[in-house]
Amino acid sequence: MAEQGVLPETHESAEAEIRGLIERSRAAQATIENYTQEQVDELIRAMVWSVAKPGVAEEIAQFTVDETQLGNYDGKYLKIFRKTRATLMDIIDDKSVGVIEEDKARNIVKIAKPMGVIGALSPSTNPEATPVIKAISAVKGRNSIIIAPHPRAKLTNKMICDRMRDALTIMGAPADLVIGIDSPSLESTNELMRQCDRVLATGGGAMVHAAYSSGTPALGVGVGNAVITVDETADLDDAAEKIHLSKTLDLAASCSADNSVVLVEAIYEEMLAKLQQKGGYIVDDEEKRKLQNTLWQDGHLNTAIVAQPAEKIADMADIDLPDGKSFYIVPEDGYGAEHPFSGEKLSVVMALYQVKDIDEAIELTNNIQAYQGQGHSCGIYSNSDANIMKLANATRTSRVMVNQPQAASNSGNLWNGMRQTFSLGCGSWGGNGTNNNITWRDLINETWVSKPLEKTKELPDDEELFGDVMDKV
Repeated sequence: MAEQGVLPETHESAEAEIRGLIERSRAAQATIENYTQEQVDELIRAMVWSVAKPGVAEEIAQFTVDETQLGNYDGKYLKIFRKTRATLMDIIDDKSVGVIEEDKARNIVKIAKPMGVIGALSPSTNPEATPVIKAISAVKGRNSIIIAPHPRAKLTNKMICDRMRDALTIMGAPADLVIGIDSPSLESTNELMRQCDRVLATGGGAMVHAAYSSGTPALGVGVGNAVITVDETADLDDAAEKIHLSKTLDLAASCSADNSVVLVEAIYEEMLAKLQQKGGYIVDDEEKRKLQNTLWQDGHLNTAIVAQPAEKIADMADIDLPDGKSFYIVPEDGYGAEHPFSGEKLSVVMALYQVKDIDEAIELTNNIQAYQGQGHSCGIYSNSDANIMKLANATRTSRVMVNQPQAASNSGNLWNGMRQTFSLGCGSWGGNGTNNNITWRDLINETWVSKPLEKTKELPDDEELFGDVMDKV
């Protein structure tokens, strides 16, 4: 395997070592700066195939679980085998070289230019597909990328980056278009964010904040804490199946897993019964107390419960979990710090609320996400366009998934039109610079070429431009 970035952990040497990696990365990027669209697309095809082909995908999925002890094999396999393919499919026909857009009405042409070296953070919860998706997004824009993994997933990151590097070499491109930091540390990651040309941050809140404070233009993501509403018009069997799928996918490693489910009272009992049939276990007051003491310690989420099976959490919390139960349902009626179950849990635990109607559901959603998760995502199971649009208009959210499993949908899937990514902007609500699903288009500079209009615009007279405001002001 080709050499990557082996870094010592001392603060004194981090700056010099990262500078060396940046120099290697910048030299590699310069070799593809003038690649054609066909050459670029050939590279990203090779990168995905190198990690997602049959046999290799299975190996990576198992290796990821073994190293991180987070999530499960099925979830990891879906991400490395299916999500990477879907992301490639989503961007492969995009034009990212040369003129990428023409606005004939304004007589403007937009030309794509690479940014240079992308510094990317990869979390421990999605370390199998995140490096691939970020890497192909970078190379699609004719950039290079250096990936700083979470220490808990450093070997997984090395395995994946090594395979992509080998694929690049086979295709005649420099391996250093993709560099993984083999021995990650806080110092090296912070230094990477200071020295690269663009930071693409996915990880914990502290690391995303550090990205925004690095002095380098950064794309970060906000906290997840998806709130899902089920109204009286919903197909309850469909909703129960999809909530179960979303809550248990990769053992809720995704921040998009259903953290709170809000049921209108007209269907509350029936829907609750269906969730139980799908493997939900309703905790009683004593079990809720035990679960709370297990999930949060010293005011912080206990990392030992993140993306773990329901049985393991039961053992830790001293709860007698019946056979066949795969997620916890915690009845809740409040929100905020005094009601921690209303926040992000990164586990197969969901809070359950009962409300009178869609208006109360909207108010509760906003209150929950004002505590955690504002701007990220919410969802609704409904067959009422009026209710769907009312919720979409009144919530401070970047994404509303309608009749879809949240964790598998808001970052893009084959059944919807969302751009494929694992980086979800949350807008100003979540302290981010963008609302969109981040892709290659966010990793390029654009030159706007403006030519004179065929006919010069003329200012309208004041009566047309200001209307009756003239008589009021």
